[in-house]
Amino acid sequence: MSDKADRVVQLHQNGVMHCAQAVLSVYGADLGLDPEVAVKVAAGFGGGMGRSGELCGSVTGALMALGMTFDQADADSREKVFALVRRFIEMFIARNGSIRCRDLLGYDNSTPEGRKAIAEKKLLRTICKKMDRDAAEILEELLPEVR
Repeated sequence: MSDKADRVVQLHQNGVMHCAQAVLSVYGADLGLDPEVAVKVAAGFGGGMGRSGELCGSVTGALMALGMTFDQADADSREKVFALVRRFIEMFIARNGSIRCRDLLGYDNSTPEGRKAIAEKKLLRTICKKMDRDAAEILEELLPEVR
């Protein structure tokens, strides 16, 4: 695994950042995004978008990083980004069966009961760690295509 993927996992696992913040701050830096700005931009996307259990934060962070490859001066850039996003999603689903946080965790983190079960079972240390790594690995496969 790359140093960047390890850093994403470390930031999330140590509680320094949630998943979306960790992915965007690490990979966005290479794309010109200040890591502090990345943490702010991604602040609402953890826990499946505001802890709603929807789109996985690791996925969201990765999609924002892919969006940073958009070049407004290139007429085809939007379609290129959309194609990368679709490929990312397909690859992530192929590995994990879903991109929805509650499906991946097996519990609904939008409820107190779900959050309690997630904490008791230490799913951030197992499932979320895998989601962070998978998002990072897929990003590392796709980003060289746009550089």
